[in-house]
Amino acid sequence: MWRALIFLALAAPAGAETLVPTRTIRAQDILAPEDLTVIARNTPGALTDPLEAIGLEARSTLYANRPIRPADIGAPALIDRNQIVPLNYVTGGLRILTEGRALARGGVGDVIRVMNLSSRTTVSGRIAADGTVHVGLAP
Repeated sequence: MWRALIFLALAAPAGAETLVPTRTIRAQDILAPEDLTVIARNTPGALTDPLEAIGLEARSTLYANRPIRPADIGAPALIDRNQIVPLNYVTGGLRILTEGRALARGGVGDVIRVMNLSSRTTVSGRIAADGTVHVGLAP
């Protein structure tokens, strides 16, 4: 009898939760606690904890009751498209500071393309917390 109960307990499906929006959220909106809820559904690859999403920005439109995946959200944008941004290139003892025009939106840690205003060359760089775009080996 005990073996049957243990088998049934182990065979029962594990409870799983999925994070979903409570309403349709437009791209570029910041997620607040009232925008999210957890439902009892197992969705592979979807977020499960509201704390993973609160304060982040929707990268695309999020529809009510559809699972939120990590790629659907990100850090709030610090740089907008066409914004003039400082470019910083550091390698060894060489440091070059100049300005560029952002060719995409992005938040801290995102890699975006930027056009160097002096040379009209397009480069890719990572956005730092101060809004500087680091190109090359810079952190």
